[in-house]
Amino acid sequence: MSEANIIIETIIKGIIVLAIIAALAGFATYVERKILGFMQRRLGPMYVGPFGVLQALADVIKLFMKEDIVPQNSVKIIFLIAPLITITAVFTAFAAVPIFSEFTFFGYTVYPIISDINVGILFILGVSSAGMYAPLLAGMSSANKWSLLGGARVVVQLLSFEVITALSILSPIMIVSSLSLIEINNFQNGGIFDWLVWKQPIAFVLFLIAGFAETNRTPFDLLEQESEIVSGYITEYSGMRWALFFLGEYSNMILISFLVSIMFFGGFNSLWIIPGGIMILLKVLFFMFFFIWARGAWPHVRPDQLMWLCWKVLMPIALLNILITGLVLL
Repeated sequence: MSEANIIIETIIKGIIVLAIIAALAGFATYVERKILGFMQRRLGPMYVGPFGVLQALADVIKLFMKEDIVPQNSVKIIFLIAPLITITAVFTAFAAVPIFSEFTFFGYTVYPIISDINVGILFILGVSSAGMYAPLLAGMSSANKWSLLGGARVVVQLLSFEVITALSILSPIMIVSSLSLIEINNFQNGGIFDWLVWKQPIAFVLFLIAGFAETNRTPFDLLEQESEIVSGYITEYSGMRWALFFLGEYSNMILISFLVSIMFFGGFNSLWIIPGGIMILLKVLFFMFFFIWARGAWPHVRPDQLMWLCWKVLMPIALLNILITGLVLL
């Protein structure tokens, strides 16, 4: 394949992934409200379209029409750029995620991954970590003490649980001996009993808990907690800039769901008569539902409880799991 064709194919893949993930993240807000409504014995969205299916579109129109307010004493350039960092980080991370297995389209073999790099998981963790600057800069540039405190709380939470995320995936990487998500996926192609979740259940639980913390989901939604009067680092934001933060949050949920599915649950390998593309979709939808289910079932935790859980419980367990994995492999 010529270099020009590779560039064109990469651009097309990037545009398609960007459009699909953005659309799914927006529609996930509707799905979440309907599921939570069912759990809490209420209807949820009902009036915009059949069963409220057009509610997400109505929300987009409303947010586009809202005034984009910039506080007078804020650092305007940073204030305006901060929301873009969130979505840029998460969409860039998707570049190394294999969506499903390769397929042939009119005689042309398509590899559903934007960039197949051999350190895919390391690339994703690094790029995702850059997204931490968005809430930090948003809080610091807002000229609001509550936003500043919210931004500081973000740094504490995200930095802490990024350590747990990195430590949790070390054990599966030690077993597979590769940082490539495609290699990790192929390692589990022998069937359901070859899934890494059976060999590394502790790593799976640690990674999932850290995923809740890093995506600002209940019970670890201290970045912008619903029970508070103010909204943390986004207190001063409105309109589409406010919406970009939540687009990043739901896109991060999809990203974590993909990573959990690929690393621990067989990825896009086929199972019995179910094709691999359908399998990865079902797994991602299940974990998206699990994120929503947790929001409806669990209460919030205090910041001190969250830090206690991270450093005094999860960290020792993660280190012990790495030690045991190393001894077993030896």
